[in-house]
Amino acid sequence: MAKRARVSGRPTSRPRPDRPLGAASGTAGKPSAAASKAPAASLTEEEAQRAAELEAALVAQEKAAARARAAALAARARRAGGGREMDPELLNQPLSVRAAHEYAYVARDVRRIGLTAGLMLAILLAIALAINVGGVIKL
Repeated sequence: MAKRARVSGRPTSRPRPDRPLGAASGTAGKPSAAASKAPAASLTEEEAQRAAELEAALVAQEKAAARARAAALAARARRAGGGREMDPELLNQPLSVRAAHEYAYVARDVRRIGLTAGLMLAILLAIALAINVGGVIKL
């Protein structure tokens, strides 16, 4: 739980009560130039239509980008999962069950390593037989 303090540690930026807001710059009582300009009351019909068109275009671009992101995430999930998407029923399973499905690529890689090692041993045995028994090379 956070410690409570009576006073915040940050100073405020309020002016002192004995000095008016614009007293330091000599413009006390005068409104600033930006504040004197009143904003336009409303947009013209042409401006409103243009704003609506721009907003519709932006919304369409955002939706297209969201769809592209979702498609990229789904493709990445399919590649990582061996071409299959994650089964929603696995989400409620224990970690060991989820790991067995999620790390299927590890089992596939271990199988490939075993096959490669077996092939290398077979080649080494064939070379040893050819040299020692067949006398292909005299040492």
